[in-house]
Amino acid sequence: MSAERAVEGYRPGTTEYRRVLVALFAAGLATFALLYSTQALLPELAREFEVSTAQSTLSMSLTMLGLGLAILVAGPWSDVVGRTGPIRLSMTASGVVAVACALAPSWEALLALRFLEGVVLAGLPAVATAYLREELHPSTHARAAGLYVGGTAMGGMAGRLVTGPLGELAGWRWALAGAAALGLACALAVHLLLPASRNFVAAPTGVRQLASMARRAVSDPALLALYAIGGCAIGALVAVFNTIGFRLAEPPFDLGLGAASLVFLVYAVGSGSSVASGRLADALGRRAVPPVGCAVAIAGLLLTLVPSLPVVVLGMAVLTAGFFAVHSVASGWVPARAHAGGVSSGQAASLYLFTYYLGSAVFGSLAGQAWSVAAWPGVVGLATLLMVLAAGLALLLRRTPTLLVAPTTSRPGAIPASRPH
Repeated sequence: MSAERAVEGYRPGTTEYRRVLVALFAAGLATFALLYSTQALLPELAREFEVSTAQSTLSMSLTMLGLGLAILVAGPWSDVVGRTGPIRLSMTASGVVAVACALAPSWEALLALRFLEGVVLAGLPAVATAYLREELHPSTHARAAGLYVGGTAMGGMAGRLVTGPLGELAGWRWALAGAAALGLACALAVHLLLPASRNFVAAPTGVRQLASMARRAVSDPALLALYAIGGCAIGALVAVFNTIGFRLAEPPFDLGLGAASLVFLVYAVGSGSSVASGRLADALGRRAVPPVGCAVAIAGLLLTLVPSLPVVVLGMAVLTAGFFAVHSVASGWVPARAHAGGVSSGQAASLYLFTYYLGSAVFGSLAGQAWSVAAWPGVVGLATLLMVLAAGLALLLRRTPTLLVAPTTSRPGAIPASRPH
């Protein structure tokens, strides 16, 4: 798009603004429902396929790994071909692969399909925040990112709540089929509602240019800190959620699969936290929110050590609220900071999400080992360490210089940012 054709981003109150938010909310819901569809089923999968706790977590970790690797390609690809095409393709393909997961004939086949699921899911998270930055008015960026992340929170909750009860009633295959149906329904909504890009500008396609963009995306200390914050924060959350089902199945709780899956209702708190933290970031600045979110998450982790079901659920809710406060601000900050520094938004978002899902894959699997060695205190210790690291990085970010979008670093046709990053 030329500079002459650039148009102002959609503002709140317009039909197009609502369509963008509804479409990306649905896309986030589907993506994370499918991504986490086996998490509530881990005890069932361990029994069905006669694998260990640590081995059962591979159905999550391999999906995260596939997603993280594919994001490294999907982000730069979207910088060349556009934003809406990868989002729509990702939604359709992920629904089809989810159906195949429900029909997997063996444990090895299920793991291979779950890895493939992660690969095809990459189109949305690699692109969503860059699309929001380009198509919405700058004054709404943090708020819209919070709403999008809220959709991912609801998706994470929906995936577990659909699969947990269905898994107990009809088995893991019907549980995964239910998640696939949800994904396909959301894919249809995305196809019908998501407006085409108006302010996308294709990036250079040469190898030298792409290498230069990648080098610049890892040269800003603030971006590096944001990448690491995402990896540590999601690692802590997934470590806890991967193993909570095993804890609740043992004394003093002795819950079945369906009842234990109800703990994932706390993800609704994440949706509200994402929206609230986005508004706070717009009002107070992004730097103020992540350290507080980390402190809240650590408080939630400590509460889960109490051997009382209501207190454990409260702790999970507090952890979830703190995590989503951190992630919603950090994920929206990355493309804004990148754009202000003349770095490709798609490239920076891809690197953030690569670190994010690498953290999920690595620490999600380590949680299984921590459970085997030291039970729940071991899991909480691992997660707390990760959140302390994220908090330290968030505090360092408060000392990094701010960047303002300058005309010499803005891409043609881009909407200038209205605040420092």
